[in-house]
Amino acid sequence: MPPLSPGATAYTIETIYRQEHGWLKAWLQRKLGTSTHAADLAHDTFVRLLASPGSEPIREPRAFLRTVAHGLLVNHWRRQDLERAWIETLAQLPPALAPTPEERAMALQTLQLVDAMLRRINPKARAAFLLSQLDGLTYAAIATQLKVSERMVKRYMAQAMFECLLLEQA
Repeated sequence: MPPLSPGATAYTIETIYRQEHGWLKAWLQRKLGTSTHAADLAHDTFVRLLASPGSEPIREPRAFLRTVAHGLLVNHWRRQDLERAWIETLAQLPPALAPTPEERAMALQTLQLVDAMLRRINPKARAAFLLSQLDGLTYAAIATQLKVSERMVKRYMAQAMFECLLLEQA
């Protein structure tokens, strides 16, 4: 751990929590418009802080908390968008084909896992996977569209399939 510069202060997690939890919750509430979600995300922010390896002292607690919380906000909004799209899709189904609440919850959870998996892989691998699985394109057609070789498409697909296998194990 590098030494602190003269005049700099390192804060403990306990101190940061006591001094900044209220500020963080208020900041999140302004972003979200709801205190319930703000409290949840503030909690998740501090859980991330506790789980992170403490190799560096925290010198600017608010900036650090805002960065962590912003990432959690983006994930929250992405999940909301996914859920909204899923609900819109379900609303168009005839009642006889509508899934049970348990099936809906499982499908939404699966969609969130697939979304997270797709965000982890590189953009060209993601594009190749989606072109193959959603559009049914051949590897040759994908190679043409992505301006890469078929061999590269095979590598992209292997990467995406490996991530899918990791999803199955989760």
